[in-house]
Amino acid sequence: MKFIFEVRIKDGYQAEDYADAWLRASAIIQQAPGARGTELHRKLDDPKHLIAIARWDSKASRDAMESTPDPRVKQIIQSAAPFVEIRLLGEFDEPEWVVYPPEHQTS
Repeated sequence: MKFIFEVRIKDGYQAEDYADAWLRASAIIQQAPGARGTELHRKLDDPKHLIAIARWDSKASRDAMESTPDPRVKQIIQSAAPFVEIRLLGEFDEPEWVVYPPEHQTS
């Protein structure tokens, strides 16, 4: 499953500062059972608008990590919180099927 959220960087703060916090928190979170990686993307025409994606084996795995949060992660998130606005976009299952353009299909 994918946990996806939007991050908006407030004035006076840079996306690179948030990325540093993201990397530090992610390194800890990725040690949890079921964690499968994270991505942070910057919007092309707005460098203060990011999309964050965390991949998990299952919602249950992510919920288990959230139920016993690592205090180091909590501290990292709290230190970045005054400088960003975060909005959950949703939790998404892996697709039952994927549609690719013909040029990406293999025979």
